[in-house]
Amino acid sequence: MAMTATSRAPQGAGNQESERSPFLRVTELLAPYQPAKPLITLSLGEPQHPVPAFVGPILAAHIADFGRYPIAKGIEPFRRAVSGWLSRRFRLPRPVDPETEVLVLSGSREGLFLAALAAVRFVGERKGKPAILMPNPFYPAYGAGARAAGCEPIYLPATVANGFLPDLDALDEETLARTVAMYIASPANPQGSVASRDYFVRLKQLADRYGFMIFSDECYSEIYTQEASGSMLECAGGDFANVVAFQSLSKRSNLPGMRIGFAAGDKRFLSAFHELRNVAAPQVPVPVQYVAAAAYNDEAHVEENRRLYRIKFDLADRILGSRYGYHRPAGGFCVWLDVAAKGGDEAATVTLYRDAGVRVIPGSYLARRQPDGSNPGAGFIRLALVADSETTAEALHRLVQTLG
Repeated sequence: MAMTATSRAPQGAGNQESERSPFLRVTELLAPYQPAKPLITLSLGEPQHPVPAFVGPILAAHIADFGRYPIAKGIEPFRRAVSGWLSRRFRLPRPVDPETEVLVLSGSREGLFLAALAAVRFVGERKGKPAILMPNPFYPAYGAGARAAGCEPIYLPATVANGFLPDLDALDEETLARTVAMYIASPANPQGSVASRDYFVRLKQLADRYGFMIFSDECYSEIYTQEASGSMLECAGGDFANVVAFQSLSKRSNLPGMRIGFAAGDKRFLSAFHELRNVAAPQVPVPVQYVAAAAYNDEAHVEENRRLYRIKFDLADRILGSRYGYHRPAGGFCVWLDVAAKGGDEAATVTLYRDAGVRVIPGSYLARRQPDGSNPGAGFIRLALVADSETTAEALHRLVQTLG
């Protein structure tokens, strides 16, 4: 069925509630209960593997650089390292220019948020109320950016029926004509689905035809247990027009607290984005950028990171089997389980916390209601396999014993 102008998130108390932080909502949901066993938290996607050994020495070597303001676009060594890594990691149509096609970010979250504000001016007037498209479920920064930019957020259901990716063929002309940008995540959070090259090509064709930006969230690209995922930049053409990829070291290098990442792609958009960030965005400390440059020039710690996640997914394969619709995701470190038959996602979350001491997050909290009142995340729970393998195994065993 085509998505028409009426395909919008319904307004009202329920939808306003869903705009709140999913982590605050789950805290409130569980507040009346006490866990019966020592708590294991799988609700937050915060990597817990060791920080790479080179981080401390590089920070120490550049400690004096904390005494000056960083430039907004990023230091040259960082931008060169990013360009080199992108060329080694992906089959790009040409190397990314470190001078005009790379910007440093204070983590991908602020970049994804502020990109919406830059896009609404960059793309110009739309045919109707400006809209920003995003998968549903989705990373909360997408919706926050759309609302801050004064655009209508349009939530595209990412369900098992369409491989947990938005159905591009369901978008109608009226919606596309007023689209400012579309967020796409591959690997997806929370389902771990990966977009094919054909999917990226189709999305690029739509962006070029209707003149909107593609914001490709690729922060999970380096966590996979089978084939490596691709990048939207691979299908963006020689000028990377209308495409910007967002990356971060939080997941790739176990550095969530350093708050550093990058945006790369369309130089015209990045020029406008740089102007906005130069006055409105947090600057990234120079010593942190030197650490990031070293991280993008080193793959050994990333390979070790993947090995540790592979062990935990091997455990999930054995312990979960085919229960709750489990399948090994193509990318990322999350498990997306169907608990509709166990009372639903909120009920299962309460049961696991109260009876098993396992904290997860209801899938409905990560999504928004569709026009028909359905929520694509309802009936699912998300587990982030970020703890060590022993803790992960204990949590999975408790889950199976408790939910049955």
